Amino acid sequence: MSRSMNVKEMLKKTWNFLWKDDSFLSWIVFMVVIFIFIKFIFFPSISFLTGTSLPLVIVESCSMYHNSDFETWWDNYGDWYESHDISKEEFSEFSVSNGFTKGDIFLVLGVNKDNVEIGDVIIFQSGEFGRPIIHRVVKVDDNIQTKGDNNNIDGSEQFPFEKNIAESSIIGKATGVRIPLLGWIKLIFYEPFRNPSERGLCK
Repeated sequence: MSRSMNVKEMLKKTWNFLWKDDSFLSWIVFMVVIFIFIKFIFFPSISFLTGTSLPLVIVESCSMYHNSDFETWWDNYGDWYESHDISKEEFSEFSVSNGFTKGDIFLVLGVNKDNVEIGDVIIFQSGEFGRPIIHRVVKVDDNIQTKGDNNNIDGSEQFPFEKNIAESSIIGKATGVRIPLLGWIKLIFYEPFRNPSERGLCK
C-alpha cells in the first residue's frame, strides 16, 4: 500500500512540476519530454498507422499555390492541362483542386504505383532538390509524372526529374487532412537560409 502511495505521490509531484511550476527548469524539462514523446512515440506510431516514413509533410514552396479563384486560375493555367488530356471538369474534381500554400501540413498515406491516379497529390524524393517534393500527378501510364499547379519552368511547366518518377521514390499520397499554415512554426527557422526568391508567403 505504501509503495502504491509513493508512486502516486511521485506522479503527482512530476505532474505539478511539469504543468504548474513556472520555473525555467520546469520549462526545459517539459520541452525535453515533449521532444521525446513526439520523436519516439508519436511519429513512430503514426508512421506505422499510415504506412509511410513521412506521415506528416510540411509544404515548403509555392509550387502548388493558387493566387486566385479556380475559374481565374484555370484561365491562366488550363491550356497546359487540356493539352495533356485533363479537362477543366476533371481537374475540378481533383483533390485540393484549389491548390494549397507554403506552410500547410498534410497527413500522408503510404502508396504504391498501382494506387496512384491522375489528380492525386503525391510526395516523392528528388535527388536534385535533396528534399521531398509535393506535386500533382498528371500522368500514370508507362511512368508517373507530376506538375506543380503554380509552376512554369522555361515554358515547359515541369521539371525534368518529375517526368519519370520511380516507384521507389514515392513516399506517399497527401490526404484531405490539412492543417493550414501551421508548418510555419518550423519553416520560419529555415527562411533566412533559403534563396531570397523562395522566402516569405506565397503571393
